[in-house]
Amino acid sequence: MNKTAVITGATSGIGLATAQALAQQGWYIIGIGRSEERCAQAKAAIEKAGASGCEFSVTDLSSLTQVKKAAKEIMLMMAQNGDRGALDVLINNAGTFSNWFIQTEDGIELQFAVNYLAHFLLTLALLPALSKASEPRIISVSSASHRHTHLRWNDIQLRKHYSGLRAYKQTKLANVLFSAEFNRRYAARTGIQAFVADPGLVRTEIGLKSSGGLAKLVWRVRMAQGRPPREGAETSVFLATDPTVYNSGQLYWRNNMPLAPDPLALNQTAAERLWQISERMCGIEQEKEPD
Repeated sequence: MNKTAVITGATSGIGLATAQALAQQGWYIIGIGRSEERCAQAKAAIEKAGASGCEFSVTDLSSLTQVKKAAKEIMLMMAQNGDRGALDVLINNAGTFSNWFIQTEDGIELQFAVNYLAHFLLTLALLPALSKASEPRIISVSSASHRHTHLRWNDIQLRKHYSGLRAYKQTKLANVLFSAEFNRRYAARTGIQAFVADPGLVRTEIGLKSSGGLAKLVWRVRMAQGRPPREGAETSVFLATDPTVYNSGQLYWRNNMPLAPDPLALNQTAAERLWQISERMCGIEQEKEPD
């Protein structure tokens, strides 16, 4: 039976490269993207790569309402695909950057909403599907940007003194904290295991869309130094497919090898506090057991 992967941000960059690499191995791909036109283009490219099937949910991840809608659509897609609704891998890949403060319709800072909170909510919503797979995995994309930073607990959305780069670094730290806390809460009793992929410096346009002036220039310089998206996708693909990863006990990976994250990313008190804040922001009253 073909394996199924859900990939956020699958219309370009690392997400599209990840989807194409898994498609070459015959996976059934469900992508999430914001633009209907780009989703259609990506679907064609993924199918051409050899996917056993490919569908897209057109979803703006900055909207919690749309994230919930996407989860329902994904469950329906899997049921219609005839795979008993089992989800083998969820890859939380989507990301955005803004050099200025942007508030979403839910009143949440844009980067925190898209890079982290949408994935927190989507993961919990897809737990029933993940629990039906034999070796279910959650892969969240972080980066070296999570190092040497911390969460501003008294102003986690940086409303008072906004810095686009600091907001971005916070979301990458949050993804590691979330993954570690997920394993503490769920891995032993559900078999669902969370991992973090560090793709390294990759040539993507994430820093060009909502930035200007010096910030845009810096991102252009960084892009020139980065490797192509297909290479940046390699660790995510490895974590999704390699049999030795499951039950390895290793959380953070780069270049297909385990790597110690920043010590702050393993702070259990911080992880628990972030989880509670995330539940409140998503309107989740209490943790629910997976079906």
